[in-house]
This record gives sequence, C-alpha cells and structure tokens, in this order.
Amino acid sequence: MADEEDAREAEQLSDTQKKEIAKWFLLNSPAGEIQYVAKDVRSVLDDDRVYNEAAAEAFPVYNKSHMICLEMPLRAGDVLITSFGELEENEFLDPRTAQVAIVDHVKQACIDVRPATDEELPSPYIEEFRCSLDAEILKYVGEAYPKGICSVYCSKGKDVEGPGTEFELVVVISAARNSPQNFCNGSWRSVWNVEFKDDVQILELQGKLQVGAHYFEEGNVQLDAKHECKDSTIFQAPEESAFSIANIIRHHEAEYLTSLEACYTNLPDTTFKDLRRKLPVTRTLFPWHNTLQFSLTRDITKEFGIGK
Repeated sequence: MADEEDAREAEQLSDTQKKEIAKWFLLNSPAGEIQYVAKDVRSVLDDDRVYNEAAAEAFPVYNKSHMICLEMPLRAGDVLITSFGELEENEFLDPRTAQVAIVDHVKQACIDVRPATDEELPSPYIEEFRCSLDAEILKYVGEAYPKGICSVYCSKGKDVEGPGTEFELVVVISAARNSPQNFCNGSWRSVWNVEFKDDVQILELQGKLQVGAHYFEEGNVQLDAKHECKDSTIFQAPEESAFSIANIIRHHEAEYLTSLEACYTNLPDTTFKDLRRKLPVTRTLFPWHNTLQFSLTRDITKEFGIGK
C-alpha cells in the first residue's frame, strides 16, 4: 500500500509542468477557439493560480500570432493585434487612426484608447508612402475578403525625412470566419514586408501567407497551410508605388488561393487514392472470378449448402 502511495506521489505533476501543458493547449487552439479551450483547461486544472499564470503568458502570444482584430471603445475603429504595432505589453498602434489601443489579452478586449504621440508615428515623408499603400490595400481587402481587416506599419526607418535612405513598410491582412454553431472556423493571415531601396530604385516584397481551418462535426479535421513568396517592382512616387505593390499582393494571394482550391478539389482522385494499397500484401489481385479457391468460401458454401 505504501509503495502505491509513493508511486502516485511521484506521478503528480508540479505546478510548473501543469502551467506548461496548459500553455501548450492554449497556444495550439484553432483560430477563434481559444476561449472555448481556456474554459476546458481551467476546469481540468482546477487551480485558478496556475491557470491565470498560463493564460497571462499564452494569450498575448496567441493574439499576436493569430493577428486578431479588436474593436476600440467609442466606435473609434478596429485595431489589429500584431507585433508590428506593439508599443508596450498591452498597447497597440493603429496607424490609420493614429490611436493607441490598450488591450486586455485574456479577455480579448480593448479597454481604453489614447492618441498616439509624435514619437510613435512615422515622419511625414514615410507617412505619405504608408497612407497611399494603406488606401490601396484597404480597397483590395474590401474586394477579396468580406470580413478582412488590414493595416500598414512602418517597421524600419520611420524617422526618415526625405529621399536617399532605405525604409520598410509591412502590410498585414487578417480575415476570420468563425461559425462554431456549424462546427467550423477558419482564418487567413498574410504579412508582406516591403523594402524601399532608394539607392537602386527598387521595391522588394516578401510575403508569408497562412491559412487555417477547423472542422469538428463528429470529428476533428484541421488545415494549417503556409506559403512564402517574393517579388519586386520599381521605386516610384507614393501613389504609383502603392498601386504596384497592391497589384503584386493581389496576384500572389489569388494564385495561392487558386492552387489551394485545385489541390483540395482533386484530393479524392490523387492523394487519397495514393494512400490506398494498390495490391494486397501477397502482391496479387483478388481473384473474384474464382473465389472457391479460398477455404473461407468453401466453408461457408459447405455450411449453408450454397450452390447445391
């Protein structure tokens, strides 16, 4: 009896181990489902202190990686929760409205808003390029993603005052369609780094696209597809550059979506078919024309008098 009690004590997890396991479940929650997972994790842990520690560490990472969108108070607009707009631990810049949202990560809510300071905003020269690109991307997202949100940030060189110096803008697009009542959720996330190289008059683009989907009606099927691409165009005035960048993004994202649709349309005739064994282990086809050679068939025939 004493040995069994010692074994049970040895199997007990420490609070640190419990927290790490809870964080893993929270961070791996499908798009739009972390609150459901959190409720179950909290119930299983049955320890509010451990849960609160795990949630405090996991939710900020999850919110930023999934680029969730939160509504700011007083209908001041929406803010994307991304590392590109993060000023402090709970403060996120919305470049379009020049406001800073104060966020409660665990509740996934914006609790306050304040005007951005001059130090937090790009220079007028950079803002002209950023604003022109934001307008073009806003137009594109409105056409391509019914529930899409986008933002354009300056990630490098925000204090540049004029031509002759490199700077970088980041285009972030996030769209989610959550329908838990129909047992399905999905998300689209794309990040485009646009490097403005004034010395060689070139704009270089690097895109990272990610699609997630979760179907859980009488099962659990998840999709997590990622794609990276590069392109370039010439350095022009703000409006012309913005138009070229938006067209490049439109082309690559449409091409990727088309490839995904083609892949999953042909899935039953390609991948699933290849998963099936072409021949049995014996490497011979089943002789349907002469099934009497198998003992099971003979036994059934003899037992039930079939064929007499």
